[in-house]
Amino acid sequence: MKHTTTYNLDPSQYSYASPLDGWNERSNSGGDATGGGISEAYDRFLWPVSNGRPDGAQLPGFHVHIYFSPNDSFQTKFASELWQRVRSEFPELHLFPISTAPEGPHSAGMFEVHIFTPAQFGAFVSWLVIHRGPLSAFLHPNTDDELRDHIQRYTWLGPEVPLNMDIFKLRPSCELLDSRDNSVVRVWVEADKVKTERIEAK
Repeated sequence: MKHTTTYNLDPSQYSYASPLDGWNERSNSGGDATGGGISEAYDRFLWPVSNGRPDGAQLPGFHVHIYFSPNDSFQTKFASELWQRVRSEFPELHLFPISTAPEGPHSAGMFEVHIFTPAQFGAFVSWLVIHRGPLSAFLHPNTDDELRDHIQRYTWLGPEVPLNMDIFKLRPSCELLDSRDNSVVRVWVEADKVKTERIEAK
């Protein structure tokens, strides 16, 4: 990994490969640069995004954090009703209870949704764009770099909510499911360097 500065919250620290890198190496893309075939990204999240399953130890592909102000009775009621609707409309997603106290980098007033597949992402996020009302949502992938996921690879729906990003460092360890060969990759930090090891094939 080139980005091993663990405490730097400046997103400009990252380098960016060309979006075309690796295109010719994709043997199962079913297409070419002229647009033939469809992307394998319809079937699975592409590396480095995790493809963890709800019943596994690996991280889900994306987290969605939905925020409300606990001091605003309308937002609090709306968040509760939205949570109930998400639970009913999307039972396949992992939905966490509503939190009214600060937790991790999150200010008070939030609930979290875990997304495991591109189909779930497309269905849920497009639904949330319409139904989030006055609330804001923070979406981020889960990769081998938790810090980058939260400061550079994120998306907001609605106005940004202040988050405490100072808590982030490189993950001490985690497991990701690599869609390229269905192997589990263990990621850990050793002497401020990111190390990876393939530990099993699924």
